[in-house]
Amino acid sequence: MIFVTGGGGYIGSVVVRLLVENDYEVIVYDNLSRGHLSAIDKRAIFIKGDLADKDLLLEVFKTYPIEAVLHFASYIEVGESVKYPTIFFDNNVKNCINLLNSMCENGCYKIIFSSSAAVYGEPLSLPIRENHPLLPINPYGETKRLIEELLFSYEKYCGLKFISLRYFNVAGAYDNLGEDHRPETHLIPLIVKAALGKERIFKIYGDDYPTKDGTCIRDYIHVYDLAIAHILALKKLLKEEKSEVYNLGSEKGYSVKEVFETACEVIGKKIPYEIVERRPGDVPILIASSEKIKKELGWKRERGDLKIIIKDTFEWQKNFPFGYPD
Repeated sequence: MIFVTGGGGYIGSVVVRLLVENDYEVIVYDNLSRGHLSAIDKRAIFIKGDLADKDLLLEVFKTYPIEAVLHFASYIEVGESVKYPTIFFDNNVKNCINLLNSMCENGCYKIIFSSSAAVYGEPLSLPIRENHPLLPINPYGETKRLIEELLFSYEKYCGLKFISLRYFNVAGAYDNLGEDHRPETHLIPLIVKAALGKERIFKIYGDDYPTKDGTCIRDYIHVYDLAIAHILALKKLLKEEKSEVYNLGSEKGYSVKEVFETACEVIGKKIPYEIVERRPGDVPILIASSEKIKKELGWKRERGDLKIIIKDTFEWQKNFPFGYPD
């Protein structure tokens, strides 16, 4: 069985759907504080629980023959982490230790970790490769870096094997599963919300960065392609039991203005916008090198075109104007 934390969240729910479709037995563990019950595939076993609950975690690992863990449960918003760093260290790092301890104490030694490009901070070279120094500039990225360090320590002292997947910017939708953060802070869904009139105006946070048009440049990946990478990583970990770290991105950067202009083209309307002050913790450019995962796992992007990513986001928000019902 595969144990998925945060399986009611945006990325976790898509991965759960694909796991089930690939004939894995899945247990979803989620406190639903930021996830959605209706996003969880009904073919999976659902346990409402918090990673802070050590007793429940131990009970679950004693009850079910769990072969591997996919860990998505964390707080993810950079601005929130800058404002409330201790909450992020408590939820992301401390609770992850509870999970790792429960795993090792019950003979489960394989985990796929949902990491982030935020571990790199301001890149020293582009595109960013996995051997780039980890120099996060915000508490969110710091929590991901700390967890990766913990994984190496648990490997050394407890025999744990892991694959850490460092995501760049994820967007899009798959099979009626989409992005429903409350509040939403990610670029593409915010543009779509403005296009649909759910937001009064789209805000561009800063146009004075050292980039070609002054706005931040990011690397965008479709949530479906990201989820497929998790299936490939799981198969590798179950077969080879070897720890690895992989970037997941498109290897192509788009500025905020370029994404905005592309969205106007895809949606077919002018979207109101304004330039506002920079957000704390944002870096000018993040572009991935995904050569390693392509070479070693045979991963490829099937839905990598930016227009497809925007179109899928737009269609999902049209079909779910109020997000998930729970």
